[in-house]
Amino acid sequence: MEKLRIVFMGTPEFAVGILDTIIKNSYTVVGVITAADKPAGRGQKIKYSAVKEYALEHNLPLLQPTNLKDEGFLQELKNLNANLQIVVAFRMLPKVVWEMPKLGTFNLHASLLPNYRGAAPINWAIINGEVKTGVTTFFIDDKIDTGAMIMSSETAIDPEENAGQLHDRLMHLGSDTVIKTLDLIETGNVTTTIQEESSDIKTAYKLNKENCKIDWTKSASEINNLIRGLSPYPAAWSFFSDKNEEWNIKIYEAKIIDEDHSYEIGSLICTKKEMKIAVQKGFIQVLNLQFPGKKRMKTSELLNGITFSEQAKAY
Repeated sequence: MEKLRIVFMGTPEFAVGILDTIIKNSYTVVGVITAADKPAGRGQKIKYSAVKEYALEHNLPLLQPTNLKDEGFLQELKNLNANLQIVVAFRMLPKVVWEMPKLGTFNLHASLLPNYRGAAPINWAIINGEVKTGVTTFFIDDKIDTGAMIMSSETAIDPEENAGQLHDRLMHLGSDTVIKTLDLIETGNVTTTIQEESSDIKTAYKLNKENCKIDWTKSASEINNLIRGLSPYPAAWSFFSDKNEEWNIKIYEAKIIDEDHSYEIGSLICTKKEMKIAVQKGFIQVLNLQFPGKKRMKTSELLNGITFSEQAKAY
């Protein structure tokens, strides 16, 4: 049985949960690789990645390469003398990096591969109305999320759940799965399964302005899934217009009302407390939203300070 010397690579909060579990299970982490510091927000203050914050708190050796093929970085990585690398929500690695450790480099991906390879697997599973998802560990190869699978763990998606809640559950499930994977590697009991290719594999495309915009002509369930799948970040959005004014609105929470009506699709129907938007065969009731320049709030709070006319539209 070979004692593991691990280099961990990751950037966001999701990766921190996994790294923390590895440390708490007394594995030796000889180095952490994370994204370079970036200016963020209005003040353009330098922001550390969540993984960097954790590494500094726990005195873990830290590298922040801008170029993963840089000779200096490769030498520093080699000097850490790791025999295994773990990647969680980082970026694509060049072959020279993933081939370096004797026991290989494995990735934890937040989907049941081969479905939802790509940048936003948690979001797309909800957006597409999946009833189950999970996590998969696999050895990295030269394409994105295509390597030989080691383990996968499955969980049901609650119909009320949003991406933030599913993210937190998959972080815990992922932590358990990584520890089980480490045990298999350490004891020499790893067996892998090659991912089967087929034409109906679903992809977790990168989220952008276009695919986060609500199309009110879609079915109520498709719209609600988009809102859940993008909440709390980056948030589904729509234009609202009323009395020659237009706003770009983020919607974080909604519910479906099944009801026949004769309103035009996208009509905004408001009372003092409630806001509904007419869709096919019913309404989307908006429960939580954000107007430009305002904080996120309950719809009832917004309607205390703003009144919409009968001509108001969402589009």
